[in-house]
Amino acid sequence: MPTTPLTRRRPISAPLAGAHRSRASEVYEQLKRDIADFRMVPGDRFSEHELCSRLEVSRTPVRQALTRLQQEGLVEVMFRSGWRVLPFDFDKFDQLYDLRMVLETTAVQRLCLQEVETSGPALQALKDRWLAPAAERSSDPVQVAEWDEDFHEALVRAAGNPEMARVHHDVTERIRIIRRLDFLKQVRIDATYDEHAKILRAILARKADRADLLMRSHIETSRVEVRKITLHQVFMAQQVAPPG
Repeated sequence: MPTTPLTRRRPISAPLAGAHRSRASEVYEQLKRDIADFRMVPGDRFSEHELCSRLEVSRTPVRQALTRLQQEGLVEVMFRSGWRVLPFDFDKFDQLYDLRMVLETTAVQRLCLQEVETSGPALQALKDRWLAPAAERSSDPVQVAEWDEDFHEALVRAAGNPEMARVHHDVTERIRIIRRLDFLKQVRIDATYDEHAKILRAILARKADRADLLMRSHIETSRVEVRKITLHQVFMAQQVAPPG
């Protein structure tokens, strides 16, 4: 079967090329970003040769990067026909959402027990963004998706347990590809602003039970919405992806 053209997608840019970073790591990070930003969508087929040409690297770092992505369940090797971006594994995403629920509800409960001075600086930046007037809200799905990740990661970091924050960051990385599809509709962007604002206000008021309930509802709604994902939504995500 013919492979999917990758010519529209970006080569490794200069900022990625750090002196302390291996070439394989650069390729890995670029490909993972391409998958998360839907420049490479579930079902896309490609060859190592195409990647080498597009990213202007040799086959060895490409193969090493693909092996890492394969271990993470993002791509698979096709016998005698190159590679493929894997379709969504909803059972795996359900398990990751369960873990996310535990981590984030624990974080908001801890935040509600902290002195205001302890979490104040971290929460102030979130207030400026999520409690802003409706006229100042962003409607850019890519930007809101990034801000949404930052909101949840900031809350977990502010809870004060670095190991919990590390595990949560790993979960965030692994669910990004499907989570971003939750922001293709304006109604979901508006709901995210409203729900984040309620969660923040509950934390600032140190109402632990309400904050916990709101966070559970927020995460569960997101889980239900991404379960409704269709091929059309994947196609639409490709249209709003950052230019390559």
